[in-house]
Amino acid sequence: MKKKIALLGCLVALAGQSVLAQSLEKMQWFNEPEKWEVKNNTLNMQVTPKSDYWRVSHYGFTVDDAPFYYATYGGEFEVKVKITGNYKTRFDQMGLMLRIDSERWIKAGVEFVDNKFNISAVVTDKKSDWSVLQLEKTPSFVWIKAVRRLDAVEFFYSLDDKNYIMIRNAPFQDNIPVMVGLMAASPDGDGFNAKFENFKVTQLPDQRRQEWLKNNQ
Repeated sequence: MKKKIALLGCLVALAGQSVLAQSLEKMQWFNEPEKWEVKNNTLNMQVTPKSDYWRVSHYGFTVDDAPFYYATYGGEFEVKVKITGNYKTRFDQMGLMLRIDSERWIKAGVEFVDNKFNISAVVTDKKSDWSVLQLEKTPSFVWIKAVRRLDAVEFFYSLDDKNYIMIRNAPFQDNIPVMVGLMAASPDGDGFNAKFENFKVTQLPDQRRQEWLKNNQ
């Protein structure tokens, strides 16, 4: 009986470790902001003033100094998060970021432009591009989801975590580890409070391997 209890205790401990392995407490900063807190698996940060991510195109400058809280994942995966921000100034933004290095990254989420809420995506491969979709209503929060499959990433947004609308399908190098996490920036402003909840990464079976297994049974 004691052996069974000990074994059960070990299994519970291992299960706890698997949960903690994806907890916000286990993640790390790139450009740590001055004020932030993780509590009840929710990240609150005061976004660093005059910070952003952008490379070269249209504006002629490169910046790489906004807060990014991340963990590293390989293979194919789905990641999603619920975001809430008290946006104040033009270009205040927050959402998900997938980053290989300083020249290859994607960010997508909410961006405040001309006093309107926009779903925004910036895809960078040596140079950045930018796409925006203006929301008709001002939501209290938005869910952002990304799915990395093969050599591409699909980005979606939702207002209820049920009905997701795709906003971007972008090329993204496969078979290489990628930093996955939570980004916020305030290029023109003095910062704002950004809240990230229910962050979750789900590993997906590799499609090429699944196809190989199917054909080689």
